[in-house]
Amino acid sequence: MATWQLIGFPLAVKHLGLEAHEKEARPQMIKDLIAQQTQRFDAFFIGFSEKFGVPFLRFSIGVVFIWFGALKTIGHLSPAFDLIAATVYWLTPEIIVPLLGLWEVGIGICFLIPPLTRLGLLLLALQMPGTFLPLVLLPDVCFTVFPFGLTLEGQYIVKNLVIIGSALVIGSRLDDKSPVPSK
Repeated sequence: MATWQLIGFPLAVKHLGLEAHEKEARPQMIKDLIAQQTQRFDAFFIGFSEKFGVPFLRFSIGVVFIWFGALKTIGHLSPAFDLIAATVYWLTPEIIVPLLGLWEVGIGICFLIPPLTRLGLLLLALQMPGTFLPLVLLPDVCFTVFPFGLTLEGQYIVKNLVIIGSALVIGSRLDDKSPVPSK
């Protein structure tokens, strides 16, 4: 068995009966071995992701919405309380923030209970536009330098793009009869 150094790590390659004059074939053997191992890893990771990816997205979105929503129902415990109060200034914050919190808890519960996913997606679709309102109504709170220098509040808002993307992935699997799509 010949040992080769590849990026500082020893790589064992079976000789396969090559003669000394066929040494030029060895680099190709290494490339083939790396390609084979990469394909094996890809197959494992893709299978793992297909099986657990969407369920984990459902769980994580559910937990985040329940957690953040519950904080809003408690009042000033939510770091978003003042941001929401300043954005929806025409409504009483002591009423609207807890109501928004209950809405978010409802979204979270819907994502945790698969038969309620469609309702959760609808509630999320109705809620998401409002989450971006501070970018328009309170730019001085959301930006240090418009349009790229985000404050912590601005980052809190823009991260909702990840939630929207996750919801789209979950929604794309609504008609799946099994947790893993057939090939």
